[in-house]
Amino acid sequence: MQATETKITGQVVDILNRRIVASELTIKEGKIAAIQPTPTAENRFILPGFIDAHVHIESSMLVPSEFARLAVVHGTVATVSDPHEIANVLGIPGVDFMIKNGKEVPFKFYFGAPSCVPATTFETAGAHLGPSEVDSLLSRPEIRYLAEMMNWPGVIHGDPEVLAKIAITSKYGKTVDGHAPGLNREQAEAYIRAGIHTDHECVSLDEALHKLAHGMKVIIREGSAARNFDALIDLLPRHEDAVMFCSDDKHPDSLEEGHINVLVKRAVAKGIDVFSVLKAACLNPIHHYGLNVGQLRAGDPADFIVVEDLVNFRVKHCFIDGVMVAKNGRSLIPSVPVSTPNYFEAKPLQPSDFAVKAGRGELEVMVAHDGQLITSSERVRPLIQSGFAVTDLGNDILKLAVVNRYNEDLPALAFIKGFGLKSGALASSVAHDSHNIIVVGTSDEAMALAVNAIISEKGGIAAVQDGKVEILPLPVAGIMSNADGFKVSRRYRELDAMAKQMGSRLGAPYMTLSFMALLVIPSLKLSDKGLFNGNSFSFTRMWAE
Repeated sequence: MQATETKITGQVVDILNRRIVASELTIKEGKIAAIQPTPTAENRFILPGFIDAHVHIESSMLVPSEFARLAVVHGTVATVSDPHEIANVLGIPGVDFMIKNGKEVPFKFYFGAPSCVPATTFETAGAHLGPSEVDSLLSRPEIRYLAEMMNWPGVIHGDPEVLAKIAITSKYGKTVDGHAPGLNREQAEAYIRAGIHTDHECVSLDEALHKLAHGMKVIIREGSAARNFDALIDLLPRHEDAVMFCSDDKHPDSLEEGHINVLVKRAVAKGIDVFSVLKAACLNPIHHYGLNVGQLRAGDPADFIVVEDLVNFRVKHCFIDGVMVAKNGRSLIPSVPVSTPNYFEAKPLQPSDFAVKAGRGELEVMVAHDGQLITSSERVRPLIQSGFAVTDLGNDILKLAVVNRYNEDLPALAFIKGFGLKSGALASSVAHDSHNIIVVGTSDEAMALAVNAIISEKGGIAAVQDGKVEILPLPVAGIMSNADGFKVSRRYRELDAMAKQMGSRLGAPYMTLSFMALLVIPSLKLSDKGLFNGNSFSFTRMWAE
């Protein structure tokens, strides 16, 4: 039987040769069989699909198969995915879950071997991946790279386990992703010399230019919490071969709204050459990671999109391996059944477990910043009532707690500014990277209610106001839903709106909350073991005497 052919006409965007040619594409057996110039092509543009060059699928709160359903609507055909969120909970079986689930839909997931599980020794995680486990993962053809090496102090100071993981990656001829926020020039150069090839944590043009000058590739990040596009996009015109785009962490509501297509639109609107922009969005990840993704050439996999114009990049059709997976804003990928592996042993807590006895001196208070993962700190005079330090709503000083979800234990406690809540509490079992339960609140009672709701569901994000609890359950490893992605997005929007109605001034309060336990991002963070100084990489005291 002769294989079915599909023909599509349009203005083909040839990125490498920087030209647009009216052409007819012939698709056969999942590949582009031919591209022939034609004088009668429709006035629509055909270009390679977009690629997210660094993303944690788990941060969308969706399993890979559901992430794909939302992403293809925006022309994304592939992701370079670091599964260290689920690996911190379940280890290698968690990575296996992501790979297996991703293969059930027509989408190109390229997973890395998590390099830092746990992210540090200063927190409790559900698993540990040492050099032998990393070797086992990297030996697989479906594992394309060593995922972001967050332990930059270990790299710089020659930690044997860290260096072993980098050496193993080199043995397999694969690339190493970086994670190097706030390093000075000498530190950055030592980090790069150790064999780190990319960084997605740059927050300034000067920082990025220095890393580019020393051979790194810079991935411009625009996620739900960390937004660095505006600071870095001016790199692109002069460094188009060394720049890529990523979302890193993207919640379901913002994924439903847009993906890499939004960054392409914004870059072109700034007057940057469209071919340079598309090279970063479509081709550079293929070349850097060696991805089997089509570049819109004869013989390539038929991975491409059709857009109305090269201004708004509104996607009319999205094809992966010759299969139409999205049409006119509608996903054509069906949902698939999802299992719910998990590791959740926390037990309910009492309001008294969140009480902080008054100490001597001032409080060392964490300060959250909208649109950034980095925090700062301030010393403030505490509000004391009946011998206990309590929240000070007038000065936006709220209580923060992290609860160990892998063992029965009392919470670690601290205070934080920047969330702006006037009542209630917000809690989440999405808390990078160990995914213990994190909660911020205006009262011990509300915090206990929010945490216990998450414990009852064995994972979720929750909001409590006036004693009323609202929750989005996340039964897959306590960090992802097993439900329809579009429904998860709607439920998340409801909780996000509730958080803002409670007074939060943050653009993405739950995403920001999830990073308040990420110790590898300076400066002050909280783990289940205590308050942590990310600059000195050591625990610190809440009371500054």
